[in-house]
Amino acid sequence: MDPDTERMVQILNKIDDVLHCPRCDLKLSRTNVVVGSGPINAKIMLIGEAPGKNEDKQGQPFVGAAGRNLNELLEEAGIDRKDVYITNIVKCRPPENRPPFDYEVEACHPYLQKQIEVIGPKGIVLLGKTAAETMLGRKVEMGKEHGTVVEKDGHRYLITYHPAAMIYKRTLKDTLVEDYKKISALLAE
Repeated sequence: MDPDTERMVQILNKIDDVLHCPRCDLKLSRTNVVVGSGPINAKIMLIGEAPGKNEDKQGQPFVGAAGRNLNELLEEAGIDRKDVYITNIVKCRPPENRPPFDYEVEACHPYLQKQIEVIGPKGIVLLGKTAAETMLGRKVEMGKEHGTVVEKDGHRYLITYHPAAMIYKRTLKDTLVEDYKKISALLAE
């Protein structure tokens, strides 16, 4: 575990023992709790839905096919992955990669709120519908709202598709590239 991840675990342990989290039934099927990765002082934070199979195995976010897409999108936007903090709405993999249930999201929410508080990012990128709806507290129409910046509770959120969307619909790549270029604008403001 890198020093920034260790420090984040220590901080989150003040809420509960995050690596042995007892807060919901996802504890029954997880291999690893996926806290997040990246510098604790990152200017940009990316929030996805939940760990997948590879993430659960390795204990790191976005290391599978969606992670490769994320790396490609960040690179095309001129952003180095090591400069952003990446996490998910929930820290444990839901069985069969299903979307997390509301009670699972609620159980993990104190961890996510603490991560946002500690990192204090200039901008938060919401990767997909689940992340966007959770953080904005409302329904989101991805087709209409992707690429937009929304201010809420003192934070600036950029809504975009989840990088996994490119796996199923490769034609979204140009759309995602344009959305990710807006991340640099968040940094510049």
